[in-house]
Amino acid sequence: MADEACEALGGLTPLEAAFTPTLDALAAKGRNGLLATVPEGFSPGSEIAHLSLLGYNLPEVFEGRGVLEAASMGVDIAPDEMAMRCNLICIDKEGRIKNHSAGHISTDEADELIQALNKELNDGRSSFYTGVSYRHLLKVKNADKNIICTPPHDVPGTPFNQVLIKAETESGKATAEYINGLIEKSQKILSKHPVNLRRIAEGKDPANSIWPWSPGYKPAMKTMQHLFGIGKGYVISAVDLINGIGVYAGLSPIHVEGATGLYDTNYEGKVEAALAALRGDADFVFLHIEASDEAGHEGDIELKKKTIEALDSRVVAPIVKALEEFGQEVALAVLPDHPTPCRIKTHTSSPVPFIIYRKDLAPDDVKRYSENEAGNGVYGRMKGDEFIKEFLR
Repeated sequence: MADEACEALGGLTPLEAAFTPTLDALAAKGRNGLLATVPEGFSPGSEIAHLSLLGYNLPEVFEGRGVLEAASMGVDIAPDEMAMRCNLICIDKEGRIKNHSAGHISTDEADELIQALNKELNDGRSSFYTGVSYRHLLKVKNADKNIICTPPHDVPGTPFNQVLIKAETESGKATAEYINGLIEKSQKILSKHPVNLRRIAEGKDPANSIWPWSPGYKPAMKTMQHLFGIGKGYVISAVDLINGIGVYAGLSPIHVEGATGLYDTNYEGKVEAALAALRGDADFVFLHIEASDEAGHEGDIELKKKTIEALDSRVVAPIVKALEEFGQEVALAVLPDHPTPCRIKTHTSSPVPFIIYRKDLAPDDVKRYSENEAGNGVYGRMKGDEFIKEFLR
C-alpha cells in the first residue's frame, strides 16, 4: 500500500489520494509511526518484511521464501532438500521478462502446467508443487543454497538470460547449473502446452517459463507464543508465503473462499473470518490483504488507489465497527509490509506508516494516515521487534 509521490496524482501518493475516512479516523484516535521492516543487508521481499514486522531476527531464522510457502502447502522439507519459490512467468518474443505472474494465470490453468512439468522433468531429484495462481514450489534434493537468484518482479523488461541463477560460492556452481537447466527445459515444455496455446489464442500472456528463486532449507523458528506469550493465534491470507510464515510462527491458517490476492479478492469473507476468530478462541489475528501490492507491481496507480479505498471501506470500517460492540478491549494495528511504488513496479526498503489503536492509549497529533504524516506520530521511527512488542504490550 505504501508508495511514493505520483505525478499523475498531483504529487500525492496513492494512499494520500485515496478516500480513506476510516483509516484517517483511526490515525486520529490512535498513535502513529514509521517502521523499518527491511533490516540492513536484506532485500525488500515480502518474506523479509513480514518476518521482521512480526518481530523475528532475520539473520537467525531466514531460510528463503520457498520453505515458508511449503509450510502453508503442507509440503515437508527433508534434511537433504532445498525449497524454492517457483513462479510461472511470461517471457516475450525478444526473450525479456514481460511479467512475473504470467498475466495472473488462474490456479486451475497453472495446476495443469505444474503437473506437466512434474511429469516431464521428474529425474528423481526435483519435484514441483502447485500453489496459487503464478506462485508455486520447487524442491531439489542434494542442492546447495549458495546461489544468487533474482526475483522476477524485480526485473520486468530484462532479458531473462541476463538474470539466470549464478553461483555465490564454488559449492553452488552445480546447483546453479542444474536449476538453469530446469528453466531451459521448462520453456520447451510450456511453449507447446495446450493451456498456453489456448491463452495465446485468447490474447492472454502465456506461462512459458518457470522462474525459481529464494532458496533455503527448513528453518528453526520459535512461535509467537514462545517469543511474546500470546495465546491462540490465526493468520488469514490468500498467499501461501504469508500462511507459511504463520505456520512457523504458531498461527493457524484460516482459508477463505474467494480470496485471490488481487483487487477482486473476497474482502468481506476475510473480515468475517477474522471477526469469527476473535469472537472464538483467538488472542491474535493477522489479516493480510495483497491487492495493493499486486497493483503496484502492475504500475497501475488508479487500481492501487481503488484497492486502498476497498481496504478502508470493506475491511477496516467493518472491523472497527464490530470492535466497538465487543465485550472486551481489542488492540488494532494497520500497516503495509513494504512499499511497492507504481513507478518502479517493485518493492523498496523505505519505512512504512503504521497505526496502533487501543482505547487506553492517548492519541498523538496525527490526523491522517499516510506515509508523510505517520512520521510525525509519537512512535517516530521503529525497527526490529519494537513495533510488535509495543502492539502486544
